[in-house]
Amino acid sequence: MSKQFKEQLLHIATIGKTVGIKGDMKFHIKTDFPEQFHNGATFFTNLKKNITLNDVNLERGTIKIAGINTVEGAKKYTNAKLFTTRDETRKNCHLEDGEYFWFDLEDCEVFEDGKLLGKVYEVERITITNYLNVNTDESLVKTGSPKNFLIPFQEPFKVSVDIDKKIITVKGAMDILEAS
Repeated sequence: MSKQFKEQLLHIATIGKTVGIKGDMKFHIKTDFPEQFHNGATFFTNLKKNITLNDVNLERGTIKIAGINTVEGAKKYTNAKLFTTRDETRKNCHLEDGEYFWFDLEDCEVFEDGKLLGKVYEVERITITNYLNVNTDESLVKTGSPKNFLIPFQEPFKVSVDIDKKIITVKGAMDILEAS
Protein backbone atom coordinates (compact mmCIF):
# COMPACT_ATOMS: atom_id res chain seq x y z
CA MET A 1 0.00 0.00 0.00
CA SER A 2 1.21 3.47 -0.77
CA LYS A 3 1.92 6.05 1.91
CA GLN A 4 1.91 8.98 -0.56
CA PHE A 5 -1.89 9.21 -0.38
CA LYS A 6 -4.04 9.85 2.71
CA GLU A 7 -6.22 6.81 2.02
CA GLN A 8 -4.46 3.46 2.04
CA LEU A 9 -4.08 2.24 -1.50
CA LEU A 10 -3.93 -1.31 -2.76
CA HIS A 11 -1.07 -2.33 -5.08
CA ILE A 12 -2.86 -4.29 -7.81
CA ALA A 13 -0.44 -4.39 -10.75
CA THR A 14 3.02 -3.46 -11.98
CA ILE A 15 3.89 -2.30 -15.47
CA GLY A 16 6.86 -4.12 -16.97
CA LYS A 17 9.17 -3.48 -19.90
CA THR A 18 8.16 -2.23 -23.32
CA VAL A 19 7.06 -4.67 -26.01
CA GLY A 20 7.24 -3.77 -29.70
CA ILE A 21 7.61 -0.28 -31.13
CA LYS A 22 4.24 1.38 -30.42
CA GLY A 23 4.36 1.76 -26.64
CA ASP A 24 2.89 -1.58 -25.59
CA MET A 25 4.09 -2.76 -22.17
CA LYS A 26 4.13 -6.00 -20.20
CA PHE A 27 1.55 -6.04 -17.41
CA HIS A 28 1.91 -8.00 -14.16
CA ILE A 29 -1.36 -8.37 -12.26
CA LYS A 30 -1.16 -8.71 -8.46
CA THR A 31 -4.85 -9.21 -7.73
CA ASP A 32 -7.50 -11.89 -7.98
CA PHE A 33 -9.75 -9.49 -9.89
CA PRO A 34 -8.44 -8.96 -13.45
CA GLU A 35 -11.85 -7.62 -14.53
CA GLN A 36 -10.89 -4.19 -13.17
CA PHE A 37 -8.27 -3.83 -15.94
CA HIS A 38 -10.11 -2.69 -19.04
CA ASN A 39 -9.81 0.03 -21.65
CA GLY A 40 -10.48 3.39 -20.02
CA ALA A 41 -9.74 2.26 -16.45
CA THR A 42 -7.75 4.85 -14.49
CA PHE A 43 -5.32 4.10 -11.66
CA PHE A 44 -2.96 5.89 -9.31
CA THR A 45 0.76 5.19 -9.72
CA ASN A 46 3.80 5.46 -7.51
CA LEU A 47 5.02 8.07 -10.02
CA LYS A 48 2.53 10.52 -8.47
CA LYS A 49 0.39 10.64 -11.61
CA ASN A 50 -2.75 8.87 -12.73
CA ILE A 51 -2.77 6.77 -15.87
CA THR A 52 -5.56 5.46 -18.05
CA LEU A 53 -5.24 2.03 -19.64
CA ASN A 54 -5.67 1.49 -23.37
CA ASP A 55 -5.45 -1.65 -25.52
CA VAL A 56 -5.64 -4.01 -22.53
CA ASN A 57 -4.80 -7.59 -23.58
CA LEU A 58 -4.81 -9.77 -20.48
CA GLU A 59 -4.23 -12.97 -22.50
CA ARG A 60 -0.94 -11.57 -23.81
CA GLY A 61 -0.27 -9.73 -20.56
CA THR A 62 0.14 -6.35 -22.24
CA ILE A 63 -1.34 -2.87 -22.01
CA LYS A 64 -0.88 0.57 -23.46
CA ILE A 65 -1.19 3.80 -21.55
CA ALA A 66 -3.54 6.35 -23.07
CA GLY A 67 -1.58 9.03 -24.91
CA ILE A 68 1.65 6.98 -25.04
CA ASN A 69 2.44 5.65 -28.52
CA THR A 70 6.23 5.36 -28.54
CA VAL A 71 8.81 3.16 -26.86
CA GLU A 72 10.50 6.25 -25.43
CA GLY A 73 7.27 7.49 -23.85
CA ALA A 74 6.39 4.07 -22.49
CA LYS A 75 9.82 3.48 -20.92
CA LYS A 76 9.06 6.22 -18.39
CA TYR A 77 6.46 3.88 -16.89
CA THR A 78 8.60 0.74 -16.66
CA ASN A 79 8.20 -0.76 -13.16
CA ALA A 80 5.43 1.69 -12.25
CA LYS A 81 3.07 0.29 -9.64
CA LEU A 82 -0.69 0.69 -10.10
CA PHE A 83 -2.91 1.32 -7.09
CA THR A 84 -6.61 1.54 -6.40
CA THR A 85 -8.71 2.37 -3.36
CA ARG A 86 -10.73 0.02 -1.21
CA ASP A 87 -13.94 1.75 -2.31
CA GLU A 88 -13.07 1.31 -5.99
CA THR A 89 -12.23 -2.34 -5.33
CA ARG A 90 -15.60 -2.91 -3.67
CA LYS A 91 -17.33 -1.19 -6.59
CA ASN A 92 -15.46 -2.98 -9.40
CA CYS A 93 -14.87 -6.47 -8.01
CA HIS A 94 -17.54 -9.10 -7.37
CA LEU A 95 -17.28 -11.53 -4.45
CA GLU A 96 -19.06 -14.86 -4.16
CA ASP A 97 -20.67 -15.96 -0.88
CA GLY A 98 -17.97 -16.86 1.63
CA GLU A 99 -15.32 -14.74 -0.11
CA TYR A 100 -13.73 -11.67 1.46
CA PHE A 101 -11.40 -8.90 0.47
CA TRP A 102 -8.10 -9.39 2.25
CA PHE A 103 -8.19 -5.83 3.56
CA ASP A 104 -11.53 -6.59 5.28
CA LEU A 105 -9.92 -9.49 7.15
CA GLU A 106 -7.08 -7.32 8.45
CA ASP A 107 -7.60 -6.20 12.08
CA CYS A 108 -10.20 -8.92 12.72
CA GLU A 109 -9.87 -10.57 16.11
CA VAL A 110 -9.36 -14.34 15.97
CA PHE A 111 -11.19 -16.53 18.50
CA GLU A 112 -11.19 -20.24 19.25
CA ASP A 113 -13.63 -21.64 21.81
CA GLY A 114 -14.31 -18.09 23.03
CA LYS A 115 -10.62 -17.37 23.68
CA LEU A 116 -8.92 -14.48 21.90
CA LEU A 117 -5.86 -15.79 20.04
CA GLY A 118 -4.88 -12.50 18.41
CA LYS A 119 -5.57 -10.08 15.59
CA VAL A 120 -5.07 -10.55 11.84
CA TYR A 121 -2.12 -8.46 10.70
CA GLU A 122 -2.34 -9.43 7.01
CA VAL A 123 -3.37 -12.22 4.67
CA GLU A 124 -0.65 -14.07 2.78
CA ARG A 125 -0.88 -16.47 -0.13
CA ILE A 126 1.64 -19.29 0.01
CA THR A 127 1.38 -21.55 -3.06
CA ILE A 128 -2.40 -21.99 -3.46
CA THR A 129 -3.44 -21.47 0.18
CA ASN A 130 -4.35 -18.20 1.87
CA TYR A 131 -3.11 -17.79 5.44
CA LEU A 132 -4.10 -15.37 8.18
CA ASN A 133 -0.95 -13.84 9.63
CA VAL A 134 -2.02 -13.32 13.24
CA ASN A 135 -0.33 -11.13 15.84
CA THR A 136 -0.74 -13.24 18.98
CA ASP A 137 -2.68 -11.74 21.88
CA GLU A 138 -0.30 -10.29 24.48
CA SER A 139 -1.66 -12.54 27.25
CA LEU A 140 -0.59 -15.60 25.24
CA VAL A 141 2.80 -14.10 24.36
CA LYS A 142 3.45 -13.60 28.11
CA THR A 143 2.94 -17.34 28.64
CA GLY A 144 5.57 -18.22 26.00
CA SER A 145 3.60 -18.27 22.75
CA PRO A 146 5.25 -16.76 19.66
CA LYS A 147 4.43 -13.15 18.77
CA ASN A 148 2.72 -14.20 15.54
CA PHE A 149 1.63 -17.30 13.65
CA LEU A 150 -0.14 -18.41 10.48
CA ILE A 151 -3.57 -20.04 10.23
CA PRO A 152 -4.76 -21.55 6.93
CA PHE A 153 -7.84 -19.57 5.90
CA GLN A 154 -9.86 -22.60 4.86
CA GLU A 155 -11.89 -25.41 6.36
CA PRO A 156 -11.50 -27.09 8.80
CA PHE A 157 -9.68 -24.16 10.45
CA LYS A 158 -12.10 -21.41 9.38
CA VAL A 159 -15.42 -21.73 11.20
CA SER A 160 -17.06 -18.33 10.71
CA VAL A 161 -16.31 -14.75 9.69
CA ASP A 162 -18.20 -11.63 10.76
CA ILE A 163 -16.67 -8.70 8.88
CA ASP A 164 -19.03 -6.17 10.49
CA LYS A 165 -17.96 -7.18 14.01
CA LYS A 166 -14.36 -7.86 12.85
CA ILE A 167 -14.41 -11.39 14.34
CA ILE A 168 -13.09 -14.62 12.85
CA THR A 169 -13.82 -17.87 14.65
CA VAL A 170 -11.44 -20.76 14.03
CA LYS A 171 -10.84 -24.36 15.06
CA GLY A 172 -7.47 -26.05 15.50
CA ALA A 173 -5.53 -22.76 15.54
CA MET A 174 -4.51 -23.14 19.18
CA ASP A 175 -2.71 -26.36 18.22
CA ILE A 176 -0.88 -24.44 15.46
CA LEU A 177 0.03 -21.67 17.90
CA GLU A 178 1.35 -24.13 20.49
CA ALA A 179 3.41 -25.94 17.83
CA SER A 180 4.88 -22.68 16.48
